[in-house]
Amino acid sequence: MVTVGTFNQLQVVKQVDFGVYLDGDHLDAILLPKRYVPDGCEIGDWLSVFLYFDSDDLLIATTETPKVEVGSCEMLTVVDINHAGAFMDWGLPKDLLVPYNEQQKPMEVGYSYVVYVYHDQQSDRIAASTKLNHHLDETPVWLKPAQAVNLQIAGRTDLGYKAIIDGKYLGLLFRADAYRPLKIGERLPGFVKTIRSDGKVDLLISQATLQGDHDLSEQIIRHLTEQGGQSTLTDKSDPDAIHRAFKVSKKKYKQALGTLYKSKRIVISPGKIELA
Repeated sequence: MVTVGTFNQLQVVKQVDFGVYLDGDHLDAILLPKRYVPDGCEIGDWLSVFLYFDSDDLLIATTETPKVEVGSCEMLTVVDINHAGAFMDWGLPKDLLVPYNEQQKPMEVGYSYVVYVYHDQQSDRIAASTKLNHHLDETPVWLKPAQAVNLQIAGRTDLGYKAIIDGKYLGLLFRADAYRPLKIGERLPGFVKTIRSDGKVDLLISQATLQGDHDLSEQIIRHLTEQGGQSTLTDKSDPDAIHRAFKVSKKKYKQALGTLYKSKRIVISPGKIELA
């Protein structure tokens, strides 16, 4: 089925001076302007084209690749604002509209935002939204604890970061589970930490955290044993150095050190820790 806002394989059915027409099935014939027509193109050829609406709101084809397709999320930059809403650069001649009622907060020219792109059937236009929870499932039933997923950081909250899971769902990554500051729009691998009672998803970016604080404590003891009973990796060490060694945040590491100290398994001195 031919779909708007995505790439389609369409057959050339007519040649004209200003381009070729493609068989759009239920969408009728669709123009591919001359500047996009491959050399040697003939009637009967099949072309891979992206379908969108031009500045006259007519359905048109292009061989250019946009930065995002319908049904996907991407970080884009606002290039203009008018009475209709904000317009974002998505790599095509006609900019992508974010209507005012689809803006989580008022958008500004020059700023970048993670948006979900959709085909508005009512107005028959391609648009985008920063209200991700209106378009992505926050209570997916297909995810399980410890499952590996792909994440895109969508925004910051008081608790941490909102993240898009596998391009389909929304979850929360607590700040304590992020071993470093994360950038909006950043893509990285992650894991499902837990599914809450309300069905919402908590996330991790370190699989080691799934094993819990007890296991981290044992990792620290093994590390000390391998280092001859002492280490300079303390609660004052650089967060990146801690993550390289144990794949956890500095906060988690400090908590584990505190547990080991209280149980009298280690001694903490300025600049080093030692086996008790």
